[in-house]
Amino acid sequence: MLRVCVCVSGGGTNLQALMDAIDSETVTNTQIVRVISNNKGAYALERAKKKDIDAVVVSPKDYENRELFNDALLQSVDEAKPDLVVLAGFLVVIPPKMIQKYEGRIINIHPALIPSFCGKGYYGLRVHEAVLARGVKVTGATVHYVDEGTDTGPILLQKAVEVLPEDTPQTLQRRVMEQAEWIILPQAVNMIANGYGKDMRDK
Repeated sequence: MLRVCVCVSGGGTNLQALMDAIDSETVTNTQIVRVISNNKGAYALERAKKKDIDAVVVSPKDYENRELFNDALLQSVDEAKPDLVVLAGFLVVIPPKMIQKYEGRIINIHPALIPSFCGKGYYGLRVHEAVLARGVKVTGATVHYVDEGTDTGPILLQKAVEVLPEDTPQTLQRRVMEQAEWIILPQAVNMIANGYGKDMRDK
């Protein structure tokens, strides 16, 4: 059984997609053991509690400096004893010591087709605003392993989504979630839980 710790900052729609996929047995051999948020008001915490999943807040506002916050975040992850850490809309820079400790065991969902529209400053609606500003016809989402760069780790899965002429950043964000993120994040977790994708870690 793959023990999964999910880190979130907001509404938790990707978390919900993963929980639903586990419930429907689309994702097998997987248990979410803890949900961690840096945001006390994140609705993702309520989603976890409804499923009786341990939900924890580790907010930088509660610590004197970033180093203390980073230590607390790593401790909270360690306590869950996860086999896999899933960053599902987690708007926090992951501390290098956490990346090193969980090397090959942290994945992230990014709302674009890496290497396009990724890296520092590309998160949330900013990604979709940039996509529309550039005028590309296709965007999508990527699940990748996390390394010490920003969106630079090995790619596990990608799915393309059409950009429509009438799109706003909000409508495009929603379509990318529905047609890509909510599909490939559970797929990636299922692959890892059942022994696929391991070779990607070594690239």
